[in-house]
Amino acid sequence: MQIPQLETQRLILRGFREEDLDAYTEMCSDPEVMRYIGEGKPLSRWESWRNMAMMLGHWQLRGYGIWAVEERSSGEMIGRIGCWKPEGWPGFEIGWTLRRTYWGHGFATEAATTAMDYAFGELQQSHVISLIRPQNAASIRVAERLGEKLEGKTQMFGSEAVIYGIHREDWFATMQNL
Repeated sequence: MQIPQLETQRLILRGFREEDLDAYTEMCSDPEVMRYIGEGKPLSRWESWRNMAMMLGHWQLRGYGIWAVEERSSGEMIGRIGCWKPEGWPGFEIGWTLRRTYWGHGFATEAATTAMDYAFGELQQSHVISLIRPQNAASIRVAERLGEKLEGKTQMFGSEAVIYGIHREDWFATMQNL
């Protein structure tokens, strides 16, 4: 499957490459980055490799998935953002994770906006969610900037997660008002 490449003013969303492993491992081995992701613990290089391969496999199985996010000006792989719905997931999710060096620059919102456009436009999704640990104030702010509203709670990997979501018609209304 050919993974589509999307571009924003500052970012390129593309498929993962083998040469992304060092940057991806840096991100996934950072306890501060990973404390709200998955089981909340850092990944080893080997686990990061498997995780990156899983992201690519999701594209093959579902026809959509998580992109590697590259900063256009530096060529650095700065994180992952995209569409996610593995077996048993509570809904079609847009998720984001960035290397700590790139926090606080609006990259998550910029890339997630493009992923939302893709989900509602190309994939014709009617509803998108983001699963966020309630303590993750920064991700909640990103979800709210995207127009997502708190819809409920669930359990993920043995911990509480809040469900933020937005319907397609609300997304397009939000985008027209920007």
